[in-house]
Amino acid sequence: MEERIAEAFELGEQLTVVGKKLQSGEPAPDFILDSLDPSDSAIHRVQLVDSAGTVRLLNVVNSLDTPVCHVETRRWEELRADLPAEVRIYTVSMDLPFAQARWQAAEGVRHPALSTHRSEQFGQDYGVLIKEWRLLQRAVFVIDRNGQIVYTEYVADQMREPDYAAALEAARRAASG
Repeated sequence: MEERIAEAFELGEQLTVVGKKLQSGEPAPDFILDSLDPSDSAIHRVQLVDSAGTVRLLNVVNSLDTPVCHVETRRWEELRADLPAEVRIYTVSMDLPFAQARWQAAEGVRHPALSTHRSEQFGQDYGVLIKEWRLLQRAVFVIDRNGQIVYTEYVADQMREPDYAAALEAARRAASG
């Protein structure tokens, strides 16, 4: 498995990211992740293929319990209203589904949170697994209706937010195309 040394950092700590960087035009790797459904308090398995035919924006964060991830995920929730109906936003982290659901309820965030807690596979497949932390690197992926990646942003500085405007534009283009 490819390791990218010092491609992510926080303050003075250089971090190793496992997996290759994905590029626009590549097929999005499938995944099976967990999501807690508050209506029945059950964990459901969610696959990328479940949302085929829609545009998906994956907001990948270290942990919802950290300040930048908190602000970023709240911001995506606000921006969701400015996107076409066929664009779905998902926040992905290694947080347990119970922690994600608790955080969502407390913050009024309604877009789905997907948990990679069972496996490092998503992190490796999307090139976002931080080896030292066993958490995910901050990143944004836009996947079109056909399952092709049309936008990627790997955020090196884990204390910075992504480029919201560029990701929104990519999602809008994918929805209109």
